[in-house]
Amino acid sequence: MIRNSLFPIFILVALATTAVAQQPRPGAPATPRPTPTATAPATAAPATQATVALPTSKIAIINTQEFMDAKTGILKFTTVVNKLNGEFQKQRDDLNALRARGEALEAEINKLRDAPAGTPIDQPALQVKVDQLEQLKKDVQRRAEDAQGAYNKRRDELFQPLQLEIGAALEAFAKARGINVVIDGAAVPLLYFEESTNITRAFIADFNSKNPAAAATTPTP
Repeated sequence: MIRNSLFPIFILVALATTAVAQQPRPGAPATPRPTPTATAPATAAPATQATVALPTSKIAIINTQEFMDAKTGILKFTTVVNKLNGEFQKQRDDLNALRARGEALEAEINKLRDAPAGTPIDQPALQVKVDQLEQLKKDVQRRAEDAQGAYNKRRDELFQPLQLEIGAALEAFAKARGINVVIDGAAVPLLYFEESTNITRAFIADFNSKNPAAAATTPTP
């Protein structure tokens, strides 16, 4: 590669040297230039036509969003989701209790502030409730952020092995049917495709039959 890149530079230097050598010396008689003779154009060598083997492709479409459907999707997804939600049920209940407490406290504050004209308001007591509400909101936000971070981490731990398992199963499914290209319709916009190329339902049925999951409990709303 380096030799090829230097080759044009060598040609330019050689031409420049030849031009300098042909310049007449000062005072020397001019040398008559020979009349150029026409030369026959070189006959181009016949181009060798390389034969390139074009691949034959069988393309299929799949919609991975349907994998997570609780009723018609991959059963193991439902099992993992229920397991994940079950592990964080207590955190969810605690946060809901704190939110309910905050709503009740806010209702008390609004009731005191909206008292009929002339009704005496205990300002120190009202301020205490306002401070309690502000602190409660901060606690709810902090706990919610901590719970979300822990939830995301645990979700990745549970779903990553399943995603790898599904990926391997999809590859085997495609190879067994002579499919060498699978496009995820959930990730790539598709302008048109024949429904006969959609293997989503067939793959889900095949995966569920080979990878039975335990009966899933009703998901927590």
